[in-house]
Amino acid sequence: MSDWFTINQIDKDTYIISEYRHWEETHCYLFNGDERSLLIDTGLGICNIYDEIKKLTDKPVTAIATHIHWDHIGGHKYFPDFYAHEVELDWLNGGFPLSMETIREMVMDRCDAPEGYDVNTYTFFQGIPTKVLHGGEIINLGGRRIKVIHTPGHSPGHLCFWEKARGYLFTGDLVYKDTLFAYYPSTDPAAYLNSLEKVAALPVTHVFPAHHSLDIKPEILNRMRDAFRQLKADGKLHHGSGIFNYGDWAVWL
Repeated sequence: MSDWFTINQIDKDTYIISEYRHWEETHCYLFNGDERSLLIDTGLGICNIYDEIKKLTDKPVTAIATHIHWDHIGGHKYFPDFYAHEVELDWLNGGFPLSMETIREMVMDRCDAPEGYDVNTYTFFQGIPTKVLHGGEIINLGGRRIKVIHTPGHSPGHLCFWEKARGYLFTGDLVYKDTLFAYYPSTDPAAYLNSLEKVAALPVTHVFPAHHSLDIKPEILNRMRDAFRQLKADGKLHHGSGIFNYGDWAVWL
């Protein structure tokens, strides 16, 4: 199972842990500080991400999710210290709006699963966070400060993470190259635009998404914001208006 994860290094203190054998190609990010480490998202949970993390840090690790979807919290079971946003706590306590049958179908769709893996054993992580987030918090790792930004749209409690000192923005499912999902009942297209306005205003030098291509530049933040502005002006920024393609990305409303 060791080849389930692909590890890349951003700088001497920051790593990308990717799951390329699943169609969602989820990326998780490890920040190492002087005193502790922070893991943004924990992937699908099909394989043990903790086994990889312990090779990259000897500090205590806090897990934090961009949002409470199965492909971002599957490995939370290995990290008893984790944070979550207040409006998605119900999803960690039996309130997620999709059935386990539906989730298992999506997990196994276009998945090069490890030999012998039984999808019927897949469960949606449930638990109580050690800290409830509201947005605006600064997480101090010792020598590194990460700001929590509440960016709803893809989900009600979606979070982006901003490291001002390095110009790093970790965008979760708010921004990536491919089709952005904003059609589920739990999504909010109007809030999505507000969140894009928020992140596009930051002096970002590097964008790190939760899915697909890592070849992504900060200029995409402005392009996405402008496209959403136009959709609003055209009266199309609402559920059911369709799929809009912009070349290297699209949005499904």
